[in-house]
Amino acid sequence: MKKIIILIGIVFFVTSCSSNRFVDSWRNKEVLTFKPNKLLVIGMTDNVTARRVFEEELRREFVIRNINAVESTNVLDIEFTKSKKSENEIDEMIKTISKAGFDAVVISTVKGVEKRRSYYDNYNTLGYRWARFGRYYYWYQDIYFKPHYYDVYKIYHVETSIYYINEQDNKSLVWVGALDLVNPQTINETINKYVSKVIKQLENEKLIPKD
Repeated sequence: MKKIIILIGIVFFVTSCSSNRFVDSWRNKEVLTFKPNKLLVIGMTDNVTARRVFEEELRREFVIRNINAVESTNVLDIEFTKSKKSENEIDEMIKTISKAGFDAVVISTVKGVEKRRSYYDNYNTLGYRWARFGRYYYWYQDIYFKPHYYDVYKIYHVETSIYYINEQDNKSLVWVGALDLVNPQTINETINKYVSKVIKQLENEKLIPKD
């Protein structure tokens, strides 16, 4: 049941990132290729626009690779993701989408958000060679007196998972990938970069065909 709860734990990052990096991935070795009959792409967020953009972009990439995918906004009620659901409600949802022909789900979830701080100015590696304390103090006092000397930014730790929803436990989880989205700014750019990273990793691991 925990796997099903994770299925619903989708989040959506509402901004884009200036950079992103793939952290890690895990693939179920018992699943040789990912060939669902009908794949549901779910995004859970209060931002309906962001949800639609994400689902449409990821669906498009799967369809290009001859995988029948459908956005959850065309299947699930928009209100479904706005409140916490019981296990019974989740089970009923899964039964409903199974009857509609879906046998797999792809989900993305933000596992955590981390704040970090960096310098606006480049770090001077020659600092340790300065012989006079006065020069050292003069140079680095800006840390205290420049209001924007530090740049505080956020890193979104995002996880995407693929499940077969009608398989036994040893074959239900197909793949999990973790990415870091750094310093988000705009919706469309973040989604495009994120989806591209996920699709490329799935191709590299030979779970889906290249376009």
